[in-house]
Amino acid sequence: MQVFNSPPTLPYYTMLGPMTTPGRHGALLKDLPADMAGLAEVLHGLIIHEHIAALYGVTLSDEDRASVHVRRAEDLLGLIHARDSRSLAVAREPSARLPGNCRHFTVLMVAMLRAQGVPARARCGFGGYFGNGLFEDHWVCEYWNSSEQQWKLIDAQIDAKQLEIFTVDFDLTDVPRDRFLIAGDAWAKCRAGAADPSAFGLSLIKESGLWWIAANLMRDAAALCNIELLPWDVWGVMPGPDAEIGADEIVLFDQLAGFTKLADGAFELLQRICTDDERLRVPPAVRNSLRNRDELV
Repeated sequence: MQVFNSPPTLPYYTMLGPMTTPGRHGALLKDLPADMAGLAEVLHGLIIHEHIAALYGVTLSDEDRASVHVRRAEDLLGLIHARDSRSLAVAREPSARLPGNCRHFTVLMVAMLRAQGVPARARCGFGGYFGNGLFEDHWVCEYWNSSEQQWKLIDAQIDAKQLEIFTVDFDLTDVPRDRFLIAGDAWAKCRAGAADPSAFGLSLIKESGLWWIAANLMRDAAALCNIELLPWDVWGVMPGPDAEIGADEIVLFDQLAGFTKLADGAFELLQRICTDDERLRVPPAVRNSLRNRDELV
């Protein structure tokens, strides 16, 4: 694992961004555990993953699932508090938890860590520990471990119940970089012929391919710029299902993958290209592809 010596980006990743600020619900983040596993456990008691709710004996209606489209931590915390006004540290019964997905666990984990002054950021990519031999679309949190002077990955979604069905043989507060691949790594491996693009996607809907990796690459780049969007938000040059990626876009994504892989080492270059290049720049409104409509960010 690459080791850094206190990169200058740490203050940036300690600041609360548009999606990670708790806003009027900031008080809810006080008096929470300071350890990674403890914070993840808090989230386990607050959110239920929409696609595996049945594992907990819960059936979700379409109305229940509306919360998966909520982008901002402030709004997510508001919905959690409206359901149950007790401390966030009190685990809710599965049926009382807010439906979400890996991105929601991650965004709230980032918000909780930053509220404690810990540098953290969301990473979009692919997890290779879901029991089917594929790398599934996934989000995790990357946090700065000050004692070891390095970034580490934590999967805040996987709880004891999910460990019964997923093939996890590692510490979830220190996810190995070959078990979760940031989108830039997945892109680079596929471009080099070291991995098959068809192994990257979402098996639930039977979609995969280089186009999916490119889309997650753009989402990861946006997250590194503190704009953590939904897994189905679309904008700019992001390719659609099975789209053929043109030569100019290949060059662009090669460059973007390099920047996201370096992250801190290419921070200014990443921010510049994501700001100046309209193909990558996040606009005021993005396309929610599940709802088939434009929505303000």
